[in-house]
Amino acid sequence: MSEVPSVTEQDFDQEVLQSELAVLVDFWAPWCGPCRAVAPVVEKVGADLAAKLKTVKCNVDESQALASKYGIRSIPSLLVFRGGEVIDSIVGFLPEAELKKRVEKVIS
Repeated sequence: MSEVPSVTEQDFDQEVLQSELAVLVDFWAPWCGPCRAVAPVVEKVGADLAAKLKTVKCNVDESQALASKYGIRSIPSLLVFRGGEVIDSIVGFLPEAELKKRVEKVIS
C-alpha cells in the first residue's frame, strides 16, 4: 500500500473537484487519535477501490478554510466527492468492511 497523498487549499480544486474519478477526502489532524486509527482503513479502502476512487487527505490545521467550507466540525471526517459535489459524508471511525461498502454504494 502507498501512503495517501495530501491536498491543500492550493490544489484542492484540481485534485478533488476536477477529478475524473470519485474522490474520498480524509479530513484529519496529526494530534487526533481517531484520525490516526482511521488512516490505515482509508488507505486500504482507497487501494482496494483505486480503479474507481481517488483517495486524499487534508490536514484541517493547515487548510482551515477548506474545513470551514465543507462544515468539518469533528474529525476524522470523510467526504466523498463526485463531479465537484459532496455525495456522502462519514464522521468518525468505521471498520474497513463498512467503510468500503458505504463508499462503493455511492460511487457505483
